[in-house]
Amino acid sequence: MSPTPRALDPDLLPMAESLPAVMDFGDPSVITQMRAGGMAPGAGLPDRADVLKEDRRIPGRAGDPDVPVRIYRPRAAADAPRGCVLEIHGGGFMLGDIPMMDPWCQAVAGELGAVVVSVDYRLAPEHPFPAALHDCHAALCWVAEQASDLGIDAARIVIAGQSAGGALAAATALYARDHGTRLPCFQLLEIPVLDDRLDTPSMLAFTDTPFWNRPNAEWGWKHYLGSAYGGDVSPYAAPARASDLRGLPPAYISTMEFDPLRDEGLLYGIRLLQADVSVELHSFPGTFHGSSVIHTAPVSVRASTEVMTVLARALR
Repeated sequence: MSPTPRALDPDLLPMAESLPAVMDFGDPSVITQMRAGGMAPGAGLPDRADVLKEDRRIPGRAGDPDVPVRIYRPRAAADAPRGCVLEIHGGGFMLGDIPMMDPWCQAVAGELGAVVVSVDYRLAPEHPFPAALHDCHAALCWVAEQASDLGIDAARIVIAGQSAGGALAAATALYARDHGTRLPCFQLLEIPVLDDRLDTPSMLAFTDTPFWNRPNAEWGWKHYLGSAYGGDVSPYAAPARASDLRGLPPAYISTMEFDPLRDEGLLYGIRLLQADVSVELHSFPGTFHGSSVIHTAPVSVRASTEVMTVLARALR
């Protein structure tokens, strides 16, 4: 791949040069092949000895199928209910699964002493909006209702998501606020997808950036929105369209410098601040969408350390 010359972090260049730019997500067979290949960078790593894992199927929204979740619990006994992180994986609305975030979830449970619940929501194009949102909101409601069984404090539920998972985390918080169900206490939105209009300066500029770019983003939204694409899109699909952000939980939002999603994340954070919602914003220099999988790069270490610090504070 030969992207337009940009000041990428030197530690990230080997990965950037090995990645394809535009992927043909318009071909269903490409999506099927990518799902079969998996997206778990930590695949094959041994499980942590200090964390217990349990797979369950929880009730979906009325009329919807059950939702698979994986629960991560610290083995150490707790003197009081723990905080909880509801984790929503990324994957452009089309890809991803629970194993994708398994090492991260284990790290949060083991290092922060939190219960983590990871959601395996339905994917597009087979299941367009609002299927994934309904699954994530059902999981949030279930976690709050089962707080005693899970050994958690229902007032300390953080909702976390990366990329398309960030869209679903933000949308689930909006949906919970508007429908009077349990609100998370905090939103962790990493490199979030938020705006289907694709008209920010970064989205218009980054058409050939590694791993994710405008052409790929267009396919993600086309598959996720289905017949609604290009029309009257719900803010529960594209949170940037929400007219009122008041009363939402505090948030941490991270963006990457050469990510087409950069500006929609920053703008959403600014709008939250203008709505009197406490927000921490961090745009990491020299990075691109997904570059944090090079976890040894100093900029990736800074990003992951910051996330753990933010989570520890939110879960207190």
